[in-house]
Amino acid sequence: MVRFIIIGIVVAVAFTLYALVDAAMTDGARARGVNKPVWVVLIVLLPVIGGVLWFLIGKGDTPAARPAAPDDDPRFSGNRISSRDLDAHMQDLEARLRELDSETFPGEQPKQDGTPDGSNPSEPGKRPDGDAAQP
Repeated sequence: MVRFIIIGIVVAVAFTLYALVDAAMTDGARARGVNKPVWVVLIVLLPVIGGVLWFLIGKGDTPAARPAAPDDDPRFSGNRISSRDLDAHMQDLEARLRELDSETFPGEQPKQDGTPDGSNPSEPGKRPDGDAAQP
């Protein structure tokens, strides 16, 4: 009979310590009912009952919801634009980019023969500013 009492006390102490460490290490946002420090005090003052109450009432089932990254959020990645509208939008963006590419900024030489850097394709060793390229 004494062995069962000793084993029961050891199990009760182990359960209480486990509940105490779990309550102390759990994020405060997950604690339901009362604040996390109050749960720790309850577990210490009511060893087995406090631990049982912590696991049944105090500890939230799920961690606090984290905001999902935009590419993980199905609402964000859902296709809300039709393919026709998407094609029209892409053509508009490409036209804007072509318009920006054709601009000449102060200090920049006008582009020749449609090359993006203004170099003359007939002179491969020459740079747009007229200096020879270094090999």
